[in-house]
Amino acid sequence: MEGETSWNSHCIDDMSKDIGEFDSFSELSDEGNKEMIVSVDSILPDDLLERILAYLPIASIFRAGSVCRRWHEIVSSKRFLWNFSHVLSQKPWYFMFTSSDEPVGYAYDPILRKWYSIELPCIQTPNWFIASSCGLVCFMDNDSRSELHVCNPITKICKKLQEPPGMKFSDYSALSLSVSRTSHNYTISIVKSKQVPGNFLQWDLSIHIYDSETMMWATSLTEVLTGWRGGDESVICDGVLYFLIYSTGVGTPENRHSLVAYNLSSRSSPLIRSLIPVPGPLTCGRLMNLKGKLVMVGGIGKPDRPDIIKGIGIWVLNGRNWVEVGRMPHKFFQGFGELDDVFASSGTDNLVYIQSYGAPALLVFDMNQKLWKWSLKCPVSKKFPLQLFTGFCFEPRLEIAP
Repeated sequence: MEGETSWNSHCIDDMSKDIGEFDSFSELSDEGNKEMIVSVDSILPDDLLERILAYLPIASIFRAGSVCRRWHEIVSSKRFLWNFSHVLSQKPWYFMFTSSDEPVGYAYDPILRKWYSIELPCIQTPNWFIASSCGLVCFMDNDSRSELHVCNPITKICKKLQEPPGMKFSDYSALSLSVSRTSHNYTISIVKSKQVPGNFLQWDLSIHIYDSETMMWATSLTEVLTGWRGGDESVICDGVLYFLIYSTGVGTPENRHSLVAYNLSSRSSPLIRSLIPVPGPLTCGRLMNLKGKLVMVGGIGKPDRPDIIKGIGIWVLNGRNWVEVGRMPHKFFQGFGELDDVFASSGTDNLVYIQSYGAPALLVFDMNQKLWKWSLKCPVSKKFPLQLFTGFCFEPRLEIAP
């Protein structure tokens, strides 16, 4: 199928494997450039060639490993991974689940505009909680919310974490992950929320933090919220944990959602003091970290029917104020065909992905260029009316391991 490539055959599980395993990238080769490639290869020393190859897109690096044995040894070396680690970022890929039961799907590469069929390690069903940061992805099961794995989806290196503290079988949980680009240490947070028995307005809320350096969990906060409950949306930006809470009372449409800013260092309490209003009446909100800035993608509700979506906006938090940076043009909004009041959205670097649960269409917004465009069509079609699609984005990296 056009635009689709099998990723399994050229993912570097073992960098020392025979170079013949990378030949599936040969479709990207240019027969007319073979002479030029040979001449450059004979001139450049290894260290300079390593630096050049490190700036290639991930898929092109795998292709480079199949050019010759010398190039394969270069992209397999530890020194190459060191050079690659100094490349600021790779454009994020978007993985789209194509089954409601099995964690299978395709990953979209926005640079080469291709979809790859890849297998995700550790995750068992698509409804697991997922968070990503700087090349790593964290999965948490949706039943007991006690099984967690951190992995690199490109190299398939995976680590199972010890069970987190706090309540099991919470009503709502929000998972987030933050990875340091310098030390590669990472922090995981889980915000758990459970209704106080017999009291609809009060909810127990707890925050649990995992530090990869100490390999230990710690319960950072426990608190009872009145009139608010936790949800499933959170992100860590610049040492601050942001998560959405939802009104349990009637209230006005503008007050249905609110944002909590929880400093992971000072651990301020009570949470109600750190509430930040959302930009307006939203049907749903999605939080993401784009280059250290908190970004919210929200469904804009109709004035007379706030639970009905009329558009999608993108805002950046500046202090305690929201600045709108984009609003989906109507032609793209209509292009989804079926767009419910909730939708999937995630992003990193300068790209925001938006996907309807009801169709495999994927829209990309470039924060720098303020440009909206469709991805190349995903090589999957809707098989039955109630089939749902979802996904997440991640930055493809080779040098980071859990």
